Amino acid sequence: FVSNVDGTDFVEAVHGLRPDETLFIIASKTFTTLETMTNAHTARHWLQTAAGRDRKAITPHFVALSTNEKAVNDFGIPSKQMFGFQEWVGGRYSMDSAIGLSIMIAIGPEAFCEMLAGFHAMDEHFRSAPLEQNLPVIMGLLNVWYADFFDAGTVAVLPYAHSLKRFPAYLQQLTM
Repeated sequence: FVSNVDGTDFVEAVHGLRPDETLFIIASKTFTTLETMTNAHTARHWLQTAAGRDRKAITPHFVALSTNEKAVNDFGIPSKQMFGFQEWVGGRYSMDSAIGLSIMIAIGPEAFCEMLAGFHAMDEHFRSAPLEQNLPVIMGLLNVWYADFFDAGTVAVLPYAHSLKRFPAYLQQLTM
């Protein structure tokens, strides 16, 4: 994953990779986000350098996750290599939409389907559980309770496991 416009991030991410075996998944709702597009252009340049500037040779090495088909095409990614999603879907952290393609590739389709089934089960729980047993309702009410009656305007999420190091950023996006 490359998310920093500092070129070192890209260099470290592709170190040891073979350009002819590398797939870049460009995830941007609008396909105009400065950081994302800067890195996408860097990736394209890296591939073009390896392929002798043959644009057709690098096209198969990109897929796009976006709502902006025109911008995707303008970048050089054909529509058939674009995974679209609805405008109302959040971008960066909506892992159960097309944005979750990299997760599905990493964990496999079976585990991804299990994750989606878990999301669906919680949706059904939210729709059907009585309010006093409804976990999303209880969590929302606790949030209001602590903010309004205890003046707790800050929430600290401190992962104990290194593998959860990005979890606070994910939660932050969920509550924005």
